[in-house]
Amino acid sequence: MDSNSSNRGKVLEIKDGIVFADGLENLGANELVEIYDNNLKVVRGIALNLEEDRVGIVVTDDYLNISQGNLVVATGELPKIRVNDSYLGRVINPLGQTIDGKGDIDTTNGQDMLLDRIAPGVIERKGVDRPLQTGILAIDAMTAIGRGQRQLIIGDRSLGKTSIALDTIINQSDKNCISIYVAIGQKLSKTAQIISKLTELGVLKNVIIVNAAASDPAALQYLAAYTGTALGEYFADNGRDALVVYDDLTKHAQAYREISLLLRRPAGREAYPGDIFYLHSKILERAVQYSDKKGGGSLTALPIIETQAGDISAYIPTNVISITDGQIFLEQDLFNSGQKPAISVGISVSRVGSAAQTKAVKSVAGQMKLDLAQYRELAAFSQFGSDLDPDTRARLAKGIRMMETLKQKQYKPKSVPEMTGITFAVTRGMLDKIAVEQVQLWVEQFEKELAKSDLVKVLDGKQKVEAEIAENLQKFIEDFTTNFIKVYA
Repeated sequence: MDSNSSNRGKVLEIKDGIVFADGLENLGANELVEIYDNNLKVVRGIALNLEEDRVGIVVTDDYLNISQGNLVVATGELPKIRVNDSYLGRVINPLGQTIDGKGDIDTTNGQDMLLDRIAPGVIERKGVDRPLQTGILAIDAMTAIGRGQRQLIIGDRSLGKTSIALDTIINQSDKNCISIYVAIGQKLSKTAQIISKLTELGVLKNVIIVNAAASDPAALQYLAAYTGTALGEYFADNGRDALVVYDDLTKHAQAYREISLLLRRPAGREAYPGDIFYLHSKILERAVQYSDKKGGGSLTALPIIETQAGDISAYIPTNVISITDGQIFLEQDLFNSGQKPAISVGISVSRVGSAAQTKAVKSVAGQMKLDLAQYRELAAFSQFGSDLDPDTRARLAKGIRMMETLKQKQYKPKSVPEMTGITFAVTRGMLDKIAVEQVQLWVEQFEKELAKSDLVKVLDGKQKVEAEIAENLQKFIEDFTTNFIKVYA
């Protein structure tokens, strides 16, 4: 216990996990404090408000036994977590404590990571130049993500935002990339299902799960995003690649709003405090692709935002859109029509990832986004007239088949050769003779045949699809399609 009286104070008021205390003259912003409750048990908190005559502290432990007059002591430390590889395959709370029933984590040889630290500067970074494969054709072909990028996943409730993040995590299991899944304000049952699925697929050993459930205090939900980022930074700082998924930052913002209002800070737009933008930018700007001199590690961020009735102009969505390097927008109408994942090609964009896109996919997918944009315009126009010229009919037929190839089952990420072959075929109109209802079957059978061929090694993604490769691929697709029509027509 610190004997210096300027580092000690007493509780003036306790309410809903917020403590107001006097004294503590030398306290710094975001400093850890220890409160001795009625049972002389140490309860930890973080000083968020430094006022003239008192301080506002958000309590991160059980606060039910704290009373007016209890002793408060400043620790002189900032919130941090001790990290090593032992966290892999474990489920923890935002304080770094295990909650999976598998015992404590040995952090004797760990590295102390501050939960909140300044993002790396420009000199320490380099451009995003390596792909982070999601295994989802609609993303890797048109809105590619690079390692070190911040890509937003945004859409209404129950449209498959978490599914996209999970497929991306599953696809990293053999790509030398550590994944951190941060569940903020989610139901325990949902998180349990995710853990169960990752375990079943044998992926959990490469994943760390930080869980701050809907039933947890707002303070833990607020801290969860920082803990996940600190874990990712440990791997990036040591020259490795990490991916952190924030599911979701809407609930993170709501938790911070609750804390801020209880601290009696002035409310702004939609009752959020004015610094909510700063809060999210501070977290997401820690995503980085380090320069070779700094070890070449990376931290990729996939924040998730939930919209209300597709309103991306609301306060939190517009904030996070402006912070990130692009967004994957999920559309209700597409989802209802059976298009899964329900990714809107028109609104989704990647401002960075195309520079890191796999060469093989990039060389064949350039036309895809334009064709789909034209298809959507023509599809809307064709509803008003039945007499269409042959060129328009052909474009519509090609667009419909393209949309069919973008449908993908969950937990079934595609490899680079599969994506290259499918994109090559559909953009060149090689599926036009296949009935629309059989396109999915064609894709399924094509993937099986391609896996047996020598083209798999050629289409590994490292080189463009040059003339000779394109010729061989075209012949392979034509022969396969001919046999497919004979069997299934």
